[in-house]
Amino acid sequence: MFKTELNVFDCQVRKVVSCLSTCIFPDDATYPIDEHQLHNGPPHHTNYGYAYAKRMLEITSRAYRQQHGCNFTCVIPTNIYGPNDNFYEGCHFIPSIIQRTCRAMQDGCDTMVVPGTGKALRQFIYSRDLAQILIWTLRNYHEAEPLLLSVDPEDEVSVKDVVSMVCSISNFKGNIHWDTSKTDGQLRKTADNTKMRGLVKDFKFTSLSQGTYSCFSVAPLGAGVLIIVKGLATTVEWYGTASGTVRGLNSHQKPRGSIIDPQNAAPSANLGNARDYSPSRLSI
Repeated sequence: MFKTELNVFDCQVRKVVSCLSTCIFPDDATYPIDEHQLHNGPPHHTNYGYAYAKRMLEITSRAYRQQHGCNFTCVIPTNIYGPNDNFYEGCHFIPSIIQRTCRAMQDGCDTMVVPGTGKALRQFIYSRDLAQILIWTLRNYHEAEPLLLSVDPEDEVSVKDVVSMVCSISNFKGNIHWDTSKTDGQLRKTADNTKMRGLVKDFKFTSLSQGTYSCFSVAPLGAGVLIIVKGLATTVEWYGTASGTVRGLNSHQKPRGSIIDPQNAAPSANLGNARDYSPSRLSI
């Protein structure tokens, strides 16, 4: 990433907007987190290397601005999802759950295993909304300070609710088994979007309930759920119609990960025909 900034400097690019991530904030941050807390302590241990690399990108942008007067800045989006996402091994939470649910249905499984407890909370931003805000940032935001790009804090949704929504939209009728031996990662990363709202006051985010919402019956699940269902339904529909062309997963690839054989599972687990298609933790 640093070589990229060197290249754009050598080519005399006038503006660079680099994307960071909310997972690079300190593990013991005060919530909701804001732009000023970025370097206030070590990140969560599960994101250690990635987080420090991203923090260095922010420092590099500042250094180019200070030394050469470059109009380089950074944005910090929350969890992104949407059509054309990456569905390969290690992909982020929503594509992982969509992939897992669809595969469980294809294989006729009556139980789907999901790592963690489902209690973790996240703010999800639809990819096409983020694209619009990034274009605005490129044209209008010229400060050195990073800018958090996020839905409002009250639109935070639990992992458990998102899994329920994906299952409802996909018409998966099986059971969900939460593997509590696996980590949830950070339980919350609530972001304060006050600065962004002060700059783009009237921006309306795509809800996790619009899009193909009219094609599905999704029961209300909680306060923040309606902001996510529109984009989520659109993403699930896109995944279903893009078979063979999904980035990271074509018709000749299957998700890697363990497949639980009911005959070898512990009797006390009582998982029936269960499948666990993805890594031991969700990237959230």
